[in-house]
Amino acid sequence: MRTSRPPLPPFTHDTALAKVQAAEDAWNSRDPSKVALAYSPDTVWRNRDEFFEGRDAVEEFLTRKWAKELHYRLMKELWTFNGNRISVRFEYEWQNAIDGQWFRTHGNEHWQFDADGYMTVRDMSANDIPITAGERRIGI
Repeated sequence: MRTSRPPLPPFTHDTALAKVQAAEDAWNSRDPSKVALAYSPDTVWRNRDEFFEGRDAVEEFLTRKWAKELHYRLMKELWTFNGNRISVRFEYEWQNAIDGQWFRTHGNEHWQFDADGYMTVRDMSANDIPITAGERRIGI
């Protein structure tokens, strides 16, 4: 029997904010196995130009991501919510493992949850902006 991951839909303003904060905290851990537990076993993702399904694929994706994106630090902001859906805007900063260039990534995510509070759909779009180390502003 599967446990639930509160807060559960339908979301209120306060529970949507709590879900967004929980996601931000988890992603800032940079622990792919921990983060993947928030998604349903059959979750469906679009991350930029990658499309994949399943919790195992999420963990593999995040492992690759954080091997490349060093010093990753994320900020999420609730944009809107309705029923079992939440949309957020985000920014994160990271340093490229290959050449040391710093980036700030700006984007949006649309999330859909099942009744137990697991994310079943994640649709993400983002743009990377090169920055200098001195321009960093998230988590320093």
